[in-house]
Amino acid sequence: MAAVTSLGLGKTMEKKLHAVGIHTAEDLKAIGSKQAVFRLKELYPNTCVVILYHLEAAIQGVEIKRLDAVCKSELKAFFQQL
Repeated sequence: MAAVTSLGLGKTMEKKLHAVGIHTAEDLKAIGSKQAVFRLKELYPNTCVVILYHLEAAIQGVEIKRLDAVCKSELKAFFQQL
């Protein structure tokens, strides 16, 4: 079981993810970025769409600037519905 920081996320994000029941990199990958940000938004209302982008990039194993436009558009549409 790898720590979420192994995906390139920081300690602060790791603590927030732990607070919403996501304890490992495998947990995050299984739950997905959308469900993770849904949980984060409930506990941390100031969570922004950029966090969703970071989580998805971490899951895909790429830098945030490498997320394609279609992916970002879909994520943004999802986030706006929260």
